[in-house]
Amino acid sequence: MTNGLPRRFLDLLTRRHVAGPAWWSVVSRLPVYLMSLAMVLVVREQGGSYARAGLVAALYTVGMALGSPLVARYVDRRGSRPVLLATALVYPSALATLVWATGPGSWAQPVVAVVAGVALPPANACMRSLWARLPLKDDEREIAYLWEALLTEVLVIGAPLMLAALMLTGSAGLALTTVATVGGVGALGLALTPSPVETEGRSSPPDGRTHSVLGPLREPAMLALTGVMAVCAVPIGLMTLAIPAFVDEHGAPGSTGVVYACWGVGSAVGALWLGRSQSEIAVHRRFPRLVLAYAAGTALPLLATSEVTLGVALAVGSAPIALVSAGEMTLVSQVADGRLLTEAFTWASLATVVGDAVGQQAGGLLMDRAGPHGVFAVASGVALAGAALAFACRGLLGRGVLVPAKCAA
Repeated sequence: MTNGLPRRFLDLLTRRHVAGPAWWSVVSRLPVYLMSLAMVLVVREQGGSYARAGLVAALYTVGMALGSPLVARYVDRRGSRPVLLATALVYPSALATLVWATGPGSWAQPVVAVVAGVALPPANACMRSLWARLPLKDDEREIAYLWEALLTEVLVIGAPLMLAALMLTGSAGLALTTVATVGGVGALGLALTPSPVETEGRSSPPDGRTHSVLGPLREPAMLALTGVMAVCAVPIGLMTLAIPAFVDEHGAPGSTGVVYACWGVGSAVGALWLGRSQSEIAVHRRFPRLVLAYAAGTALPLLATSEVTLGVALAVGSAPIALVSAGEMTLVSQVADGRLLTEAFTWASLATVVGDAVGQQAGGLLMDRAGPHGVFAVASGVALAGAALAFACRGLLGRGVLVPAKCAA
């Protein structure tokens, strides 16, 4: 039974016409989860201050937040291939320029950081919208989104390790350029790989939704779901600040990375263990329960008294995180307008980025007053609020697909 889920992953990911896009999308997403850290290391290596490094990394994130919905909207209108081809070339070029042709004292460095953020290949949204459009059974689609959630956890853990390995044989600048190039190659591969589903350009849908600034967020169910996702991401940001502060108080700062790893490993193991058999309960009813389990998990660090007990609390408490993420993606595929799926998944990702950023900012402001345990308590309270919102929106999230996506025969 424990081997059932890996076998289902393998069966899905080796299927004809699926294997190519799925594996190229993994390669194209390697830079996503390490680029902000890599930029900080590069600017410091160039002699810049931490303030300058933080500014460059923040502007990269701003560019990504401002540009990605517009890029995704163009994908939904014109198809993914031209966008992936263009971003596959611009993205690594911009980052190479930042590393080798600008410096901390240059006005061009912040500008290039914004350009790189805007040009990030939309592989996440493209692949997740592709899963929604593929002619899959409901349980197969849930397995696909569980794979996406598990992949996120693996990349969050593994991508920084890959960056560290590259830096052992070269500079931070060379490592960043290498990873960006690999991501560009992955985006090229994803663009050029034949797919059984083609996204048709729809420049003017009959109801004009794509002309709205909000796009898919005009739908109440999609707006409610992104709200839940944003609220649920705030505790992640809060804990991101509280974990190293706790370790500083109770152990050696050098063990912070190990404690963080427990957080990610627990989520990945939870996906494999708890997700090995799909529930027969409809996802819109299952999702609030998963969010409530996630909220309960965020309370476990309040019981920690040492770095070891914190690691255990994070490993156990994070078990539902990947399942919550998979449920979110399944719901996006069900409640979003089928003509706007790429943009819908992009807004969903941005909701988590914004929530995480708000949590980190709040954690920084609260840390001196409340300490790590106080921030853990706030994180638990916000997570409970997210669970309450998810239960309140349960009926809205159960309305299903508004406009079916078209699948190729």
